[in-house]
Amino acid sequence: MIDFTKRLLKTPQGAIGIFLVVFVLLVVVFGPLVAPHDPEKLSPLARYKGPTLTYWLGTDQYGRDIFSRLLIGARATVVMAVLATIVGTLIGALIGTASAFLGGRADELIMRTIDAVMSIPSLLFALLVVNLLGSSTVNALVAVAIAFAPGMARITRSVALSVRKQDYVNAAVARGESAGYIIRREMLPNVIAPIIVEMTIRVSFAVMLFATLSFLGLGAQPPAAEWGLMVSEARRYMHLSAGILIWPSVAIAIVAVGFNLLGDGLRDALNPRA
Repeated sequence: MIDFTKRLLKTPQGAIGIFLVVFVLLVVVFGPLVAPHDPEKLSPLARYKGPTLTYWLGTDQYGRDIFSRLLIGARATVVMAVLATIVGTLIGALIGTASAFLGGRADELIMRTIDAVMSIPSLLFALLVVNLLGSSTVNALVAVAIAFAPGMARITRSVALSVRKQDYVNAAVARGESAGYIIRREMLPNVIAPIIVEMTIRVSFAVMLFATLSFLGLGAQPPAAEWGLMVSEARRYMHLSAGILIWPSVAIAIVAVGFNLLGDGLRDALNPRA
């Protein structure tokens, strides 16, 4: 573990990624506790203010403190993106590993279905799911998870195909273990490394996808302090105060870049020979 951490920190992208992700996680955990103002308190006389000692990042079109809304909104944005990625990864990993284990016609049927689903862009697929389920944060989570599952299934299958040929899998088959047992206990633990790398990178895409859904009015609903929704609400007033659009956009970019760099660092650390 120590050697792995050293390899991760030795790469610039790994070190920067860890720093940004840890910073984001600290904001998620402690942000609501240190927010200086009520994020939903309206102050009509304090609208469109620039950064001051009272309002560090200024105020929005309703006089609400932007800094407090960013701190509170971190949970709504980052946590939901991570949960959606985890759910999508688990679904995809199970499908991909099962496909590799079964092989033959079952593998062909599963993967051709996955290919058909993957031909639909992730955003378009997520929009379709949200339109069917309705606009809400939970439905947006489900939509992002479903949109990510096919890609994770294909990646997992490519790794699981080599694991399927290993002696310990053949021994489990010879013992008469069930397919479910072999997939969960013998194969999945041995394909976890590339899955973790891909999952970390996909968190950044999940954050942007969540922000896009909220921007389009299909994710979080007002007056929630969700970063994508903040950008959507601010676009009509950016000519009066650019900060109400810039700050949530910067927050989304920091999270996306942080998880992307961390994923690159994990990939290099897990493959020291490369």
